[in-house]
Amino acid sequence: MLECPIFECNKCPRLFEFRKQNQQKFPTYHNGPVDSFGNLDAQILVVGLAPGLNGANKTNRPFTNDYAGDILYPTLKKFGFAKGEYKKVKDDGFELINVRVTNSVRCVPPQNKVTAEEISACRGYLQAEMAAMPNLKIILSLGAVSHGAVLQALGYKKSAFKFAHGSTHFLHNHQIILVDSYHTSRYNINTGVLTIEMFETIMSEIKNML
Repeated sequence: MLECPIFECNKCPRLFEFRKQNQQKFPTYHNGPVDSFGNLDAQILVVGLAPGLNGANKTNRPFTNDYAGDILYPTLKKFGFAKGEYKKVKDDGFELINVRVTNSVRCVPPQNKVTAEEISACRGYLQAEMAAMPNLKIILSLGAVSHGAVLQALGYKKSAFKFAHGSTHFLHNHQIILVDSYHTSRYNINTGVLTIEMFETIMSEIKNML
């Protein structure tokens, strides 16, 4: 059985306190550890940083109702990894095909920034996620934090695999390919650090790897 954080998880005091504040401020939001999205038999796992305050923290679906999802999900659909219409809510009927999406930290952090201790506290859930995917071949890391979290969860040293957009790393012990991309955040898109064309190139390469 896949190990997931309980709703009342308090492993991270800072995130737990922030959650309580948000439960008061946004009583209609999910305000808890966010579930992963997609089937466990998928070959591809997309790993982000953490839920957005008004995105996954509201909807309980990764990248849903925030700008990063506006880039991620239409791109997945364009390359045949999703079907339906993405409407920014959990029950919109949008379905992933051969892809599962999760985050390295399951609870929303203040100012979208997580600490090393919080990544470590959530590591067991990421490890369980990957272990529960029997067909896993490719992990797409969105951002350097996710890249490091994935490597540590699999028992590798971060220094052995440098993060760089477009880089691919073959993780021999697990027969998995780690693909790096800049995060599809509004900041990265608005500043030109990441363009839609750059991200589409990543997805095209992943499709060719399968």
